Parts: sequence; structure tokens; C-alpha cells
Amino acid sequence: MAPKRALITGITGQDGSYLAEFLLARGYEVIGMVRRSSTVNFERIRHIQDKITLVSGDLLDEVSLIHILREHRPHEVYNLAAQSFVQTSWPQPVFTGETTALGVTRLLDAVRIVDPEIRFYQASSSEMFGKVVEVPQKETTPFYPRSPYGVAKVYGHWITVNYRESYGMHATSGILFNHESPRRGLEFVTRKISHGVARIKLGLDEELRLGNLEARRDWGFAGDYVEAMWLMLQQDQPEDYVIATGETHSVREFCELAFGYVGLDYRDYVVIDQRFMRPAEVDLLIGDASKARQKLGWQPRTTFPELVQMMVEADLQLVKEQMR
Repeated sequence: MAPKRALITGITGQDGSYLAEFLLARGYEVIGMVRRSSTVNFERIRHIQDKITLVSGDLLDEVSLIHILREHRPHEVYNLAAQSFVQTSWPQPVFTGETTALGVTRLLDAVRIVDPEIRFYQASSSEMFGKVVEVPQKETTPFYPRSPYGVAKVYGHWITVNYRESYGMHATSGILFNHESPRRGLEFVTRKISHGVARIKLGLDEELRLGNLEARRDWGFAGDYVEAMWLMLQQDQPEDYVIATGETHSVREFCELAFGYVGLDYRDYVVIDQRFMRPAEVDLLIGDASKARQKLGWQPRTTFPELVQMMVEADLQLVKEQMR
């Protein structure tokens, strides 16, 4: 039997790289879509680059998406590409809308035109809940986004539901709560902390500037979460699922653990900087993933302290190599 083929948009990102590894281990042919730009970063997929097929395409250009689908005929499409940094969505709201919202429509429409039997995964986000109206948040919790990014993700989510209901497509949204790893971008607070801790421990920096230490998030390990994406597309019926740990921790707790891991007290190094405060903050996110547990048999394997330790260890290693 010929292997299954999967197209991953955003393959050079954190989730794309873990998902590509996961699918390769299951015998898939993996096609990764990358945007033509002068600064494409293949760092996260370098170790598997010879095992995947990279193709040029853009969520802003539906014709390029149709060409890719026609040429490679994937059985599954995972849409992980987006302008995915919340902070950037305020100074760049239109671009965020074009990629994170309308980009989903272009890709869904390309699937509908080329082969509506393709199974489609949309990366929805806990940021859609924003100013939460209930705790914890589940699939039926109303959305109240608090950033242009969150608003764009709500559009992407509902257009996925709409194509599923309008055209009978196997289109699913995974509402993933914060998921981190050593492959997280340096602009994200968790990685900023783990990298900052490594630089301070190794004598390169003396302080770490952060915004709101009281913001609370439901943090899991990205490597655990990509399995849930795959499981969603193996179901007979397409449905939406919340993926989360069900635990909440503050940025302050993350700092405490990360600095504590290298024998330091975060209070000696962390400086609150108003530049990193958001215009509208999301204070508390915590997910209820009981539907995913019951229907998909999925649960997170990595604990919060294990995640923090993994990230600090990786950044200590990285910074040491850079110092050589």
C-alpha cells in the first residue's frame, strides 16, 4: 500500500517540525510548504530536511495552494502557518488578518476545488477565548478574543466549521492551549525566560526584562500536542477539540522554576518593563481537554516542571555552543 501523504503549512515552525517528525515515524510522505523569502529559517527541520519534500507556496496566494495540492495530492493537510506572535498583531493587524484569518479560507477553498476528500486540520488557539467567560474553557465556551491575533484565529476557526458544514469536508479545528518547547521562538515569553536564564547563568547577561508576571497560562509540551492533531484527522467524524493540560501556571512560576533549576533566585534578575505589557491582557487561560481524552484517547505526557527543565537545559547547551 502506498504511504499516506501529508501537507504541512508552517513546517519550519515549532509545531510543524514536531508534526513532521511524528508523521515520518508513522511512514508518511511529508510535504512542507515554505514561503519564498530571503530569511527562511530551516533550523528546526534541518535534521529531517532530507526526508521531506519542501514546496514553495503562500497563504496569501490561493493559486500557489491549488498548484501544490494538484501536484502532490496529499491525503491530509495541516494548516499551521500564521502570523502567530500575539504581540506583533497590534502593530500589524491587517497582515495578521490576511494570513491568520483569510489564509485559512484560501487553503480550505483550494482543498474544496482540488479534492474535497482531503482531511483538513486548522490550528485554532486558546487566545480565541481571551477575556474568558468561564473557567476552565472547553469546546462550547464562547469566544472573546483580546488581540488582533485572537480575532483572526476566531475567523479561521469559524470558516473551518463553515466549510465542514457547507461542503461536507473533513475539516477539524484543534483549539490548542499554550504549547512550548526548546524550538519555541525567542520572542515568546517561555523561551525568552529559558534563554535568558542560560545567558545569566553563563555570565553573559545580568538581567531579564519581562512584562506581566501574573498572567496565567495552561502550558504543555508541543511534542505531545502534535499527536492530538494527527488523532483528530483519524476520526470518522470531524469535530473540534480543546487540547490542554488542565493546569494553570503564572509567568512568575515559570521564572521561579527556570532560575531555580540553575540555582538562582529570579527576584535578583527579573526586571518589569512596561514595553512588554499588552494593550489588552488575557489574564487566565486553562483548558478542559476531557473530550480529547474520551474521544481521541489523548493526554499530555510532559509535566510543567519537566517542560521548564527541558527548555533551560536546551538553552544552556545552545548558549555554550555559541560561546565556543
